[in-house]
Parts: sequence; C-alpha cells; structure tokens
Amino acid sequence: MNQHVQGLAPRKRDARMETIIKLAVMAVGGQGGGVLSGWIEAVARANGYAAQATSVAGVAQRTGATIYYIEMAPMDGGTPVFSLAPAAGDVDILIAAEMMEAGRAIMRGFVTPDRTTLIASTHRALAVSEKMVPGDGIANADEVARAAEVAAQQLIMFDMEAMAVGAGSVISASLFGALAGSGALPFPRDTFEEAIRASGRGVEASLRAFARAHDAAKAPPPAGTAEEATPAPAPSAVVPQGPSRLARDFAELEARIDALPEGAREMALAGLRKVVDFQDIAYGRAYLDRLGRVAALDSPDRGHELTREGAKYIANAMAYDDMIRVADRKTRAARLSRIRSEMGVDDSRILHLTEFTHPRAQEVVSLMPARLGRWVEARPRLMGWIDRRVNKGRRLRTDSLRHFLQLYILGGLKGWRLRSLRHAVEMAHLERWLDTALDQARTDYAHGVEILRLRRLVKGYSDTHARGLSKFDRAMAAAALLAGREDAADWTRRLREAALQDEEGKALDGAIQTIRSFL
Repeated sequence: MNQHVQGLAPRKRDARMETIIKLAVMAVGGQGGGVLSGWIEAVARANGYAAQATSVAGVAQRTGATIYYIEMAPMDGGTPVFSLAPAAGDVDILIAAEMMEAGRAIMRGFVTPDRTTLIASTHRALAVSEKMVPGDGIANADEVARAAEVAAQQLIMFDMEAMAVGAGSVISASLFGALAGSGALPFPRDTFEEAIRASGRGVEASLRAFARAHDAAKAPPPAGTAEEATPAPAPSAVVPQGPSRLARDFAELEARIDALPEGAREMALAGLRKVVDFQDIAYGRAYLDRLGRVAALDSPDRGHELTREGAKYIANAMAYDDMIRVADRKTRAARLSRIRSEMGVDDSRILHLTEFTHPRAQEVVSLMPARLGRWVEARPRLMGWIDRRVNKGRRLRTDSLRHFLQLYILGGLKGWRLRSLRHAVEMAHLERWLDTALDQARTDYAHGVEILRLRRLVKGYSDTHARGLSKFDRAMAAAALLAGREDAADWTRRLREAALQDEEGKALDGAIQTIRSFL
C-alpha cells in the first residue's frame, strides 16, 4: 500500500542522515575489538566528526561475537542523533575479525552489495559448535568467501591474524590498517597512526601490523603470497635433540622404518616420534614391533593401506591422554612461550595463567599400580569415597611456583606410567583391537583396514575419552557381526561415520539396529 493519511504530507528525508557513516566490528574475546573501536572513534573525532560507539557482548567460549557499532558524522550541521545498534541493510563498513564472523554478518543482512565495504580476516578461530562435533565439524570457509564476493560492494579479505603475529602484534592493529587502506573512511593515514600512538601500549608493533595491512588492502597480494605464519616443518625435517646415546638409539629406530612399505614410511616416522615423545625409546621399539606385524600382512597391490592406517592409529592408541601427559603438556616451555606470544606479553607486562582441572576418581585410581587399582575399582563404596574428595573443579595458578611444581612433578612421572592401571587397561584394549583387525585382514583386507580406522573414535581425556571408548566398543561389536559378508567393510565405514555425527551416539545406535535387522 502506498497511500498517505489524508491531510498529512509524506515526511521529507533529513539530508543529514546521508552524512552518517555506519560501521560495525564483529570480534571475539582476545582479538582487541574494544581497542579497535576506540581507535576508530579517536580517528573520527580527530577529523572533526562526532562519533558514538556501543557494543553488544557475545557469549563466552567462542559461541558468539561481540558486535561493536560505531556511527560518525561531520559536526557541521548540528548535533546528530545516532543509533545504538546496526540494522540489516544499513551498514556502510563491516569489519570481521574471523572468517565465520563475516559469514554471520552476511546472514544477518549487515553486508549488502549497494553500500557495504567488507573487511575480513581469512583465518579461522573455531567455534565451540565446531569443536563439539566428534568428527570434522569445521565449517566451510570457502563458501563464506564466495558469498562475500556477491554480498559486498567492496571486499578486502586476507589473513590479518598471520600478518599481525608476524609483526609482533594482535589482529586489531591489522584490521585497523586494512580499514585505513580501504579508503572507506574519508580520513588521512596519519590520523589513524596517531590514534595508535595515543593509546600508548605496544605502539611500535601495532604500527608495523597497521602498515603491512594498509599496504595489502590498497594492493591485495596474489593468493598464496600474503604474509602467513611459518608452516610447521614436515616430520622428516624435524631433528630430535638430546644426549648422543639416545640420538643413536633413535637413529636405529628410524632406520627400521626404511624396511616398511614406501607409502607408509612418512606416517610411521610421525607415529614413532609421537610415541617416543610420549614415553621413551623402548616404547618406540614396541610401536615398531606392532607395526611390523601389520606390515607382514600387507599387500603392495592395495597401496599398503593397511600399514599406513596401522602406523597412524597404533601410535594414537599408544600415546593416550592420561593425567601425566596432560600435566606434561601444560608445563612445557614451548606452550608457555606460545601463550606469551599470542597474548602479546613482554618483559614489561605480567602474565597470570590459570589452569582449570576437574579430576574424577577414575583418573586418580588409574595412576595406582595395576593390581591395587583393580582392587579399588572393584569396590564401589571405596570409589565413591575417593570421588567425593577429588571430583571438584580446581583452578591452578601455574604462574605461581607452588601450582606449577604440582603439575611439573605429575608430568614427570613417565617412568611410573608403565606400571599404572591405566597403562595396563590401554595396552590390553589396544591388543584386542589390533588382533581383531589383523584377523579380518587375512580374509578381508578392506574390512581389516576399516577396523583399524575405528580407533579414530577413541580420543580425548576424562568424560570425552569415556564417551569415545563407549562408541568404539559398540562399533567393534557390530563390526564383528559383519565378518564374512561382502559388504562388511562398507558397513563398518558407515558405523564409524555414524559415530562421528553426534556426541550422544544416537546415529551409531541407529546404524547398529539397521545391521541387526538384516543379519
């Protein structure tokens, strides 16, 4: 309907509305969204604009981004009235500090082809919903990139996180540089840089990141040539460090890998390094002994798929997550250095680091000698008594000596691990699984390979491990029912894929019921 109330003329649009620039920033915790919005406000006011910034906080743990919204207008026509939040179809500049935030902005209508400049970093910071999926729950960033090309009037997109890290700064500085380089704001470059200097913190590193992103935004580099984080070296490029005697022993183990099928050597080398790091050289020998059993049954006409999958999943099974490994990982110097780098901590700033732990009775008893641990586990009342005393959340300040030493000593109990109940249980479980896979491979190669791959379901620590192990055991039992069928490998693959679909295992239960219906 296009009618007007009788006697009232249509309202004339205020020309001053056309001068308001509307900018939204979508960022998650730790990306400096508040700092970035403050810089943008400072630039606007330095250039004679009125500016107002608001924010709508997202949910913690990366389930939602904070939206920082800024409106600005020249101070030459009276005091403007600004909105408090962005509206669909009414945003001039959208800055997304991560690829999926760009996708969310597009879905909410904040990016439109008639007006919006979209500035987005192509890196990924996985959301909780992506991490919760037992299998691969990572969203497709390529789909977002294709949607952005259609949705935005102007698109500036490259890895601004890597660029910031390379400059020793955080992503807010490179996003700010990309904004300046885009030309979407009518302000000179020096006023952007002055806003950074006025903040007084990490100025030089922020200016370096700003300059690199500014130049990239003005002349985007070809694909694959933008500054990126240094890739991790290939396994063959890693040189183990340690005493000469241990280095010689490790070299002997590496030489054994040369006798394996060529298609499995790279995976075997990675697996060897994983289990040696987990325990010691002797543990690496046990890994290669088990892998040798697999290779003895392999066939070159199948591309040595059995050995390659065995190399991967035997290593994963031997390097299980226990309290000792978790404590060891949390106290390694490389981890602490990475955290300091990611948080931008230097000698002028103090880092407080808190580790959240929640041990259960099962984890405590698993560290006992195998015989004693089984005796305790067989007594529910005793297990309940232990659980009431240990099953509570704890916060350990590992920037303090007392709490750091607690974890450091626990992480140093590798020598005890092989006598623990947990190790005995894990090795018995591994041998049953490996024996089953090899028995099947003798008569049905493809089914043996798929049984090896079922080990993918076992991962993590504490409750996560218990859920994965439950799925694994159910899938193994169903796979045993399929032995001898021509389609056994296909149905075992379906069992694995069903188990990875949801945390509760409902899809797996459905697949098992289907199998039982035709047996």
